[in-house]
Amino acid sequence: MVEPGTASSGPISMPLEASDPEPRKRSFLKWGNLTYTTRVTMAFAFIAAMTALVAIGVLSFVWEQHFQSYTQENMKRLAQSTANNIAEVYQNTGTLDDQEVRNLASYSARLTKGAGVRVVDNLNDQVIFDSTAVSIDGSGEVSGPDGSGPKKTLAPPESSMAYSLIVSDGVAVGSVQVWVLGSEALLTSVDEQFRDNSYQAMVFATVLAIVLASCIGFLFARALVSPINRMTSTAKAIKEGDLSARTKLHGEDEIARLGETFDQMADSIERDRELERRLTTDVAHELRTPLMAIQSTVEAMVDGVFEADEERLETVNSEVQRLSRLVDAILKLSRLENRSTPMKEEIVDVGELIASIVATHEAFVADSGLTLSYERERDVRVLGDADMIRQAAANLVSNAVRYTPEGGRIFVRVKKGDLMASIEVEDTGIGLSPDEAKMVFSRFWRADAGRTRESGGLGVGLAVVKEIVDRHNGWVQVEGAKGKGACFTIHIPLYNDEGQQKGPKAQKSRGKSRKDQK
Repeated sequence: MVEPGTASSGPISMPLEASDPEPRKRSFLKWGNLTYTTRVTMAFAFIAAMTALVAIGVLSFVWEQHFQSYTQENMKRLAQSTANNIAEVYQNTGTLDDQEVRNLASYSARLTKGAGVRVVDNLNDQVIFDSTAVSIDGSGEVSGPDGSGPKKTLAPPESSMAYSLIVSDGVAVGSVQVWVLGSEALLTSVDEQFRDNSYQAMVFATVLAIVLASCIGFLFARALVSPINRMTSTAKAIKEGDLSARTKLHGEDEIARLGETFDQMADSIERDRELERRLTTDVAHELRTPLMAIQSTVEAMVDGVFEADEERLETVNSEVQRLSRLVDAILKLSRLENRSTPMKEEIVDVGELIASIVATHEAFVADSGLTLSYERERDVRVLGDADMIRQAAANLVSNAVRYTPEGGRIFVRVKKGDLMASIEVEDTGIGLSPDEAKMVFSRFWRADAGRTRESGGLGVGLAVVKEIVDRHNGWVQVEGAKGKGACFTIHIPLYNDEGQQKGPKAQKSRGKSRKDQK
């Protein structure tokens, strides 16, 4: 653009948007702008039209090649039949120049509408009868084929006739010639009318086929587009915030499977959003207590109520460490639930893995005044992540230590079943009631007895155990009673020599459970 008051020289270049490729592009994409239903309907109609045109072309070829031969054969049969009848008369009269011969020829001419018949005496080279011959006398009146005066015939060239010889005693005494007036193909008016009616019927059938194909194409396209439209509306609803919207498509075809996959994706999105909401709520709830303790202690020291001595600073440090552990546990659980933590797959000897955990926890168990015993079966192998299995087992052992009074015992066992490997952690602790068992896998839930202990955990340990076992296609089983201890058992599919897992696929946790304080 040239500003006012400035001079410009040379050509002025127009912006690219002013050129006209865009209209041509829109014209080129006109087919693409049509709805899918319209395009399928038009495609079906086009296919029906092409099929009908091909059928008409083939039928026309058949008419030209075979129907004409059929009509020619009819004329030949007429000529042959007339010649045979005239031959019988010739046997009786010895001449073709007879009125009965003319009557037979005239009858044959009237028998086929539009056909001409001529009888020729080969011995005398004389035309005995010609149904198309006319004579004109001096008065200008036209008489029939037998009238006097000069005669004129309407017969075509002999190449356009069908003829048959009149044979008597092996001698061709004459011939009968048959033709169709105005048709070299020997098509009578009836034949032509039949042919024209056939073409009209084919045109009607073509139109009917196009209409039916269009209707079928429209219904087919509607049936095909309907689930797609349903998925579109569902996606729009999810986009607008309705995470409960689903396509509810079921079936064995590709679109139904796509709808089911879409619903599974929507379930995953809703689950992730729910996990986010739960995480936010849980974090706000669990962080409030230690933060308030830190805040009140610090404010009291600032206001001079408490002295900033070692005891007060140790209280603040303890709460800060508790916050750090809580945040770490929440993040770990969140990553497990969201499947953001990749799982390594390797062959794990469960007996050796648990033996290392028992060895590292012996001092911790002894300091708590408990006794730890370990039993295992040989060659118990699973396919999974060794670090995750180690963490799950360690959480169960720590949970048992926390809920078992001094002088109690903890038993750890590794067993091998037909399909599943099992890791048992049994204690002689406080046990759990049926109501507590129903809540055991709820995040941040702790039994009342555990809430009063200084060693009370964060309430996410068993939730972590469950998520780890779920990712290994297993489940957690819990047995026990109030005041008699509890036994947590992890079941994970065994690994066989063929490199496959023996156990069933992922199952929901079974049995009764209790929540730890980890």
